[in-house]
Amino acid sequence: METTSSTPPTKGSLSENNRDEQRMQLLIIGSGSAAFAAALKASERGAEVTLVEQSTLGGTCVNIGCVPSKILLRAAHFAHAQAHHPFHGIAKSQPNINFSVLNAQLQHRVDALRDAKYTQILATQAHIHLLQGSARFQDTHHVVVEQQGQETRLQADAILIASGASAFIPALAGLQATPFWTSTKALAATELPQHLIVWGSSIIALELAQAYLRLGSKVTLIARDQLLTREDPLIGQCLLTVLQDAGMQILTQTAVQSVRYAQNNFVLQTTRGEQRGDKLLVATGRQANTACLDLQKAGIHIDTHGAIQVNEYLRTNVPHIYAAGDCTHLPQFVYVAAAAGTRAAINMTGGEAYLDLSIMPTVMFTDPQVATVGLSEAAAQGLGYQVSCRVLTLENVPRALANFDTAGFIKWVAEESTGKLLGCQIVAAEAGEMIQTATLAIHQGMTVTALADLLFPYLTLVEGLKLTAQTFHKDVKQLSCCAG
Repeated sequence: METTSSTPPTKGSLSENNRDEQRMQLLIIGSGSAAFAAALKASERGAEVTLVEQSTLGGTCVNIGCVPSKILLRAAHFAHAQAHHPFHGIAKSQPNINFSVLNAQLQHRVDALRDAKYTQILATQAHIHLLQGSARFQDTHHVVVEQQGQETRLQADAILIASGASAFIPALAGLQATPFWTSTKALAATELPQHLIVWGSSIIALELAQAYLRLGSKVTLIARDQLLTREDPLIGQCLLTVLQDAGMQILTQTAVQSVRYAQNNFVLQTTRGEQRGDKLLVATGRQANTACLDLQKAGIHIDTHGAIQVNEYLRTNVPHIYAAGDCTHLPQFVYVAAAAGTRAAINMTGGEAYLDLSIMPTVMFTDPQVATVGLSEAAAQGLGYQVSCRVLTLENVPRALANFDTAGFIKWVAEESTGKLLGCQIVAAEAGEMIQTATLAIHQGMTVTALADLLFPYLTLVEGLKLTAQTFHKDVKQLSCCAG
């Protein structure tokens, strides 16, 4: 939700990066989704903006995150379908994969999107200026930017930190002496591993593990706990079965004790024995890019992981300094970052907009996909709700049967006394396309009865949301295929 004041930005004091003395001066550290959204909104509202970027314009999502990973996953989907589709009468064949050519296509699309969505847009913005260099705070009002040994001291009326996050590398014996992969390196690889070991069980770990498995690598995944422990347990259990059935070796409840690299192989000592592979992907989480910013000189509060603490208005504890995106404690999703950046810009320029994450959809792009919104059963109970839940497996959804793809389920969480919808969890081939319908239903305060009474087009997977709502009051197995 966004509320905006119409108060125009006031003229700020002149700063050393000032381009137009009649406009408010804003400084943004970073150039990713949060930073760019903020810059565009602030410029629109009459501010002069300087973006400071020490690496590649565009940040994580377009360069080394969402875009390249989804291209790789889509390619893996087609490779898998060629060899494992469910339709009789259509010959199956093992795909002939030229991984370097595939990677070149991936990088070409990344470059094109970065150019279209960042470089070209920046070129049209007269009041947004890019400064290449690394930033650090000197005090609450001054930031020093280093460029090839030269330092520039900047002052602004308000500052936004949107420096993003990077892979967290555990302090493990022997690891730093090995040529391990992060997700960045995994997405830039030009050769398929023979045996990829994936250490982690997060979204990044699972997406890339399945992609490489489908493209032809043997994959072993090592998880400290179960899969996706922050989600409803049914989700992790379902994915575990799907991935194991596809040939992935998954070691849950397993700790990695040490790593060494010898004769072109990684050797991992674990609590489940020794594991060997020619590549190791470390996907054990991400951490905020704040260590080099000298935040303590500005008195900015961070948590024990280095993430900046902000309130719902994206303000830090220092009144004129804001933060947005993956460098904060907020959920690390690109659309959250962009929404936070926009709202921060409004607030930096005299408005009053807040970020409402109470109904936030999430998607993981494995196959089947995982999508959630609202409260899980456990979270709802933790908040004191008396809940009623229903789970419908995809064997009961006509479109899934027609697709010969019934892996997954739909779960609705509702308040028992009123039937009000509180949360939804989906594991399905097109869960990401379904979840916004659930999001809107929860946002509008709908009940299971109201949703069950809506018209949904037949032979769509999203019809499963209606069918699951109907199970609160009837046995859908006794309905005709398109009963209303």
